[in-house]
Amino acid sequence: MEVAGLLCVAVALLTWCFLRVWDSAERRISREQAGLLGAGSRALLVIAHPDDEAMFFAPTLLGLARLKQRVSLLCFSSGNYYNQGEIRKKELLQSCDVLGIPQSCVMIIDNRDFPDDPGVQWDTERVASTLLQHIDVNGINLVVTFDARGVSGHSNHIALYTAVRALHVSLSPFYPGCSVLMLQSVNVLRKYLSLLDLPWSLLYPQDVLFVLTRKEVAQAKKAMFCHYSQLLWFRHLYILFSRYMRINSLRFL
Repeated sequence: MEVAGLLCVAVALLTWCFLRVWDSAERRISREQAGLLGAGSRALLVIAHPDDEAMFFAPTLLGLARLKQRVSLLCFSSGNYYNQGEIRKKELLQSCDVLGIPQSCVMIIDNRDFPDDPGVQWDTERVASTLLQHIDVNGINLVVTFDARGVSGHSNHIALYTAVRALHVSLSPFYPGCSVLMLQSVNVLRKYLSLLDLPWSLLYPQDVLFVLTRKEVAQAKKAMFCHYSQLLWFRHLYILFSRYMRINSLRFL
């Protein structure tokens, strides 16, 4: 009984310490990001499919909102792989509303050039041209998208990085007054550590780190639940265990 009591005390103490570290990390990171990114910027999240914004980028979107950034979203497909495109477009708008992005700031591209299909390679020049036009028209000065591994390895995710990288190389710099942040991919073990990945996220190199508060985690989950057509059993496990529902680490291109 004494050993069990000591174990309970130890677990309670470790939990308290971890929550203190989480809270202090949230406050410190928010101050640092505010100085790095600046308030009032026009940020554009570039994704491949409806649900990418909630499944992978919720910490970034909520973190940017916390920093008073004006955020819009460009989605390169309707997610029509299983002929659910119209449903998924509506789900995306609902999710964006939960994450603080008004419908007027959401653009969904729905044409044959960019099919939701991991077996189809999107044309880099077409993606780059479409993105550049959107940046120019909307006065964007911060683009956020996937890195070279696309978090999940999906070819459509990687196509966005490839196009942004091509623009960066050809324009050099990427676009006058515009920066690019890439969401870092992590290994499978870290991907499903949930909040326990925080120490590694703090130790590994990154330029920007967003960690959600407990209230914001609930908001991110609510956004993910808007995508009811995609909520198969394994997605519930993803929502519970994925660090991308709580933590985003990003690097500048």
